[in-house]
Amino acid sequence: MSGYDSSDDDDDVVLLVCMMDSVVRKIRRQSRVPKHVSSFSGHEKMCELITGHERLFLEHIRMNRDCFHRLVTLFTVQNRLQETHTLTVQEQLMMFLTMVAYGDSNRRTSYEWKHSGKTVSRYIDTISSHLVQLASRFVVPLDFNAVSTVIADNRRFFPYFQGCVSAIDGMHIPCVVDADVAAVYRNRKGHDAQVLNIATSNPAFMFPHAPEGKYYLVDASYKNKPGFLAPFQGQNYHLHDRRQEDGDRRKEIEEATFNPENDVVDYGNAEDDVGEASTQQQQREESNDMGHIRDHIANAMWNDRLD
Repeated sequence: MSGYDSSDDDDDVVLLVCMMDSVVRKIRRQSRVPKHVSSFSGHEKMCELITGHERLFLEHIRMNRDCFHRLVTLFTVQNRLQETHTLTVQEQLMMFLTMVAYGDSNRRTSYEWKHSGKTVSRYIDTISSHLVQLASRFVVPLDFNAVSTVIADNRRFFPYFQGCVSAIDGMHIPCVVDADVAAVYRNRKGHDAQVLNIATSNPAFMFPHAPEGKYYLVDASYKNKPGFLAPFQGQNYHLHDRRQEDGDRRKEIEEATFNPENDVVDYGNAEDDVGEASTQQQQREESNDMGHIRDHIANAMWNDRLD
């Protein structure tokens, strides 16, 4: 036994282990169930929506077909997106639009469009970045001097709100942030007004300020200030909330809303916005200016209703 070498046994063991590992891996590959087994690919889903009913397209993409094709052309001409061997520009944009339209997760979008989660994330990030760059080009009023057809064609709004250029309302956006900054993003009273103040005071956001004599309509969470017209505080503004069947509706509304003794409005009591540069006296004067415009509109609407 003097010629026996234990290293030979070790080599045999290592060889055997490697062979077994190779066999196990091969068996696993053969028994692995594919993740995306549907015969209906993302490309076929896209083609079905594009060639299908217009209403179905609108429900899935949240924009009409013509608008979608113009968006595809914009991204293609400006070389913001390129077609790959697995994804056309149309499918990239449609995947993004359906995801943000319904707040779908990465996993659900991956399943619906039959692409990996990594691919979904890459195109979501890319398209989001490009849309931010394009925001200042599209997110602006078309024409400050024009009166919206929504107002001009409705006797309830015209001529009372012919100075309105658009409307601003609070929006809740679901998001996931780090725990140490979560409080900043939680909705609370006055937060919408703070966001608007920051957006309008920082030139980097390029907020489209309304010219003199024009204004945005805002809800009661905002305050009156030049270019922004808020409603009366503590009043119902939906007709179904105010309907009365006792025949005294006119008298009740007149006494509750337009009686000078009951409708004393302190235009200077709005909460101070973060970073407000003007003094409290200036704030009151600015609020009063828009308050007078609001009073004029309310009185004109009421007088016309009584006539």
